[in-house]
Amino acid sequence: MTREEKSIAIEDLTAQLAGRNVVYLADISGLNADTTSNLRRACFKAGIKLEVVKNTLLEKAMEASETNFGELTTVLKGNTSILIADTANAPAKIIKEFRKKSDKPLLKGAYINDEIYIGDNLLDSLASLKSKEEVIGEIIGLLQSPAQRVISALKNQFKDEEGAE
Repeated sequence: MTREEKSIAIEDLTAQLAGRNVVYLADISGLNADTTSNLRRACFKAGIKLEVVKNTLLEKAMEASETNFGELTTVLKGNTSILIADTANAPAKIIKEFRKKSDKPLLKGAYINDEIYIGDNLLDSLASLKSKEEVIGEIIGLLQSPAQRVISALKNQFKDEEGAE
């Protein structure tokens, strides 16, 4: 790879990382072609961009990025794939699903909303994170519950008063 090609690849990776709140790093080495293809397909369906990257190029892109990826660069050893998503738990769920049949992919680390997560031992925790939409839905449900009880009580009170007349 020429110096110019490396520079272009770093710029491309830096652009991909720009403004992203969910970036996972995983090791998918050792997966056969069929399993890798299935992983790519599952990522595509979930709106996750999966790409195998060179560690040195990704490290330079992370350094050039306005985002502070902190200790995430320390896991850039061996085979690295980057998973970029909009939903915080989506890549973890896909990795977890594929791990039912194989010991790969391995989670190296993740950057989620300014937080850094290092290590495969955090996979279950990351998979159980709630998406923004799920949290909003729960909040709306909690807010509606007391209002519904008040409306129900008022209706019952109104019926009781009608029945008394």
